Amino acid sequence: MKKYTNLLSKYLLPQKTRAIWLTLALLSSIALQLINPQIIGYFIDTAVAGVSTQTLYFAATIFIAVAILTQLFSIITTYLSENVAWTATNALRSDLVTHCLSLDFCFFKSRTPGELIERVDGDVNALSQFFSQLVINILGNVILLAGILIILFLQDWRIGASLTIFSFIALSILVSLRPLAIIPWTAYRQVSAEFFGFIGEYIVGLEDIRANGAVNFVMHRFYKFLQPWLSIYHKARFADTTVWATTVGLFAVGNALALGITAYLWNQKAISIGTIYVLFHYTNLLQEPIEKIREELENFQQAEASIYRIQEILDHPVKRDVTNLQALEAGALSVEFDNVCFSYESDNQRALNNLSFYLPQNQVLGILGRTGSGKTTITRLLLKFYEPQSGYIRLNNIPSPQISSKELRTRIGIVTQDVQLFHTTVRNNLTFFNPAIDDTEIIDILTELGLYKWLSSLPNGLDTILASDSTGLSAGQAQLLAFARVFLKNPSLVILDEASSRLDPNTEKSLEAAIDKLLLGRTGIIIAHRLQTIQRANQVLILENGQVLEYGRRQDLQNNYHSHFAQLLRTNLDESK
Repeated sequence: MKKYTNLLSKYLLPQKTRAIWLTLALLSSIALQLINPQIIGYFIDTAVAGVSTQTLYFAATIFIAVAILTQLFSIITTYLSENVAWTATNALRSDLVTHCLSLDFCFFKSRTPGELIERVDGDVNALSQFFSQLVINILGNVILLAGILIILFLQDWRIGASLTIFSFIALSILVSLRPLAIIPWTAYRQVSAEFFGFIGEYIVGLEDIRANGAVNFVMHRFYKFLQPWLSIYHKARFADTTVWATTVGLFAVGNALALGITAYLWNQKAISIGTIYVLFHYTNLLQEPIEKIREELENFQQAEASIYRIQEILDHPVKRDVTNLQALEAGALSVEFDNVCFSYESDNQRALNNLSFYLPQNQVLGILGRTGSGKTTITRLLLKFYEPQSGYIRLNNIPSPQISSKELRTRIGIVTQDVQLFHTTVRNNLTFFNPAIDDTEIIDILTELGLYKWLSSLPNGLDTILASDSTGLSAGQAQLLAFARVFLKNPSLVILDEASSRLDPNTEKSLEAAIDKLLLGRTGIIIAHRLQTIQRANQVLILENGQVLEYGRRQDLQNNYHSHFAQLLRTNLDESK
């Protein structure tokens, strides 16, 4: 219950005014439902007694007015509940997204994007009823149930006592059946999340799937997802049906009990025709709160499954910055790795093993190595996406944990071979939604990178919307836009991770001057497969299986005939002839 009360207090307290109005509207509707049967009973007894038609007209008018007011309060309740639900679920969804963005990358390695989307959207949507009406409806219908029983006691203690016992037995049975569907509904939501993760994964790779003839394999996996999904759904629905069937049977027993008692009282001449109608109407009205409570308990079963899954994400710890943070000085950064060891959670082999190097300010380090040697892992550790298991990383002689993650990522600019564009304007894609960057500065950078002609061809210039999948852009143009981002960011440390891999030789050559300008007054790390891309490096680090194969000043290694770097240069020279 603590999880439920925490959610309710966190997301409903900011809406307490709306919640109060919603409660008042609901209670008013309940009161009017209790009043109307009394008016009908009065109308029947008055008509049987032969009183004037004016009195009957008055009773009918009051009945119509109460019925209209009941519908009006029902509309108000629905409007307010939807408003409260959307506000609460949007706030929860926002908190979930913020929390997910704060988690380290290990969290995302074990979950597909589609699964997370289903949790953030599907599970949160399942809680809309929980926030808007679940608690209020349960409370309201308990009040309605209590009001009906009190009125029945006032009419006749025998029928009041009988139906009170019946109501408690019915509610006890329904409450005892409530946990039946929690496990299947939790399993259903999990399979649903995995299915959407599967769909997202294969939509992204649609071109490769069709080009390589893997459609049949994907469809086979698709059917394998559907088969258990349907059976789990049937189990969950069967549990709900069990509760529903039990409720229908209980209502039949309740109606039979009411008919028997009213027939006995009528034979004893203890009640009038109007009273018989009132008693039977209230007995039927008992069905509504019991049925509503059953429905809300069914919704609660599904909400419980979603709450467990949402809480699982919220309980995942966020890596917080330490309290004794130190600020980095302005200007270029020095970088030091001191016996750094690191391995990803799913890997037994270390991605980096006792890695050490020191890169002074305003110098450039070129990193070479085969695929999987640990080159990109260095950039992920520098940006604090992961923390090393042992060893130290220092920038300007300050240990990385003592530097704010926000400041660190502000001071480091990175260009990778994979460019992520957003479905928004060219301006927002280049500035990352920073309105402080002037359009003139953006145009100057694009001109320097040879993109002015491309910009001029766009229908709305910087306000042109780009597609998130880079549609309409060549791979080289997308790569140049990534360079423009780093220029506009004006970082202290620049990391180029295979940054020119998508550029043709002519474009790469024309970019040389721009890269020189980008590295001017900054520290640089260039990760590359091609040797010509690190000719501007002051130092060279060659990695193999996460370990230092060779490290030193580029000129010294180049002049050393027996060094690996010199051998690579000779091999590259022979291949180019």
